[in-house]
Amino acid sequence: MPGRIEARLKELGIELPKTGEVAGNYVPFVRTGDLLFLAGQLPIWMGERRFAGKLGREFTIEQGQQAARLCGLNLLAFLKAAVGGDLDRVVRCVRLGGFVNSTDDFSEQPQVVNGCSSLMVEVFGDQGRHARTAVGVNVLPFDLAVEVDAIFEVR
Repeated sequence: MPGRIEARLKELGIELPKTGEVAGNYVPFVRTGDLLFLAGQLPIWMGERRFAGKLGREFTIEQGQQAARLCGLNLLAFLKAAVGGDLDRVVRCVRLGGFVNSTDDFSEQPQVVNGCSSLMVEVFGDQGRHARTAVGVNVLPFDLAVEVDAIFEVR
């Protein structure tokens, strides 16, 4: 019988991607106490890198939000793996850290990272509301447009 969050994902028509391999000498998540730290996720769908380029040049704010949402789907996939497949063990999303590959004159990073923030609220309701950073950076791995990391409280 699916849990409450799995039912919510189905209701929203959200499919989570398969978790991929990490790109370096690190682990995709670490739990300490009730906090689960998730490594930064990129806009990759089933192994395919998407949204290569910069906000303010190759991509609009709306496209950046799609990239950030895809980062969020990858975060949820690793979160699900970290809690043994039971997303009902999530107490709340504590914090998101958003990094936006953007031109020097682009200043709408918060709007871009909303793509991931909104996903967390859609899935977890009020428990998806979180603290956040949204910063512009010169480049991200593989020249992808957005990267987002997360901290969740779990039981």
